[in-house]
Amino acid sequence: MSARTLVRLTFANPASLIYLGLVGAAVTFATAVTLFAPDPGFVWVLPALCAFPLILLVGWAHGTDPGGGGPTAWLLITELVLCVLVQSLALGTIVEASRGRLRRDTPRPPTGRS
Repeated sequence: MSARTLVRLTFANPASLIYLGLVGAAVTFATAVTLFAPDPGFVWVLPALCAFPLILLVGWAHGTDPGGGGPTAWLLITELVLCVLVQSLALGTIVEASRGRLRRDTPRPPTGRS
């Protein structure tokens, strides 16, 4: 699979665009609440829920720190971004495969153009 195909499946697919838009809206909402509310609470759970199945597995990979400290914020944000991109790629692959566009062994029908 080429880099162009990976980018197309991750970003240029309608289903992936909708998913990335919803995640972007959740991150924007969480950022606004964090900046302007006196007590943001657990608002960052919303973006994490958008990446739920994969971010749970990545969180388990951390384990627990015996010193009581958790992972740093930059690590959590990086994991969130990577999980969302992997899930967007998976969603794009599923949609394209269901349309039958990922199979290379079937010839394309002629378009009638010269």
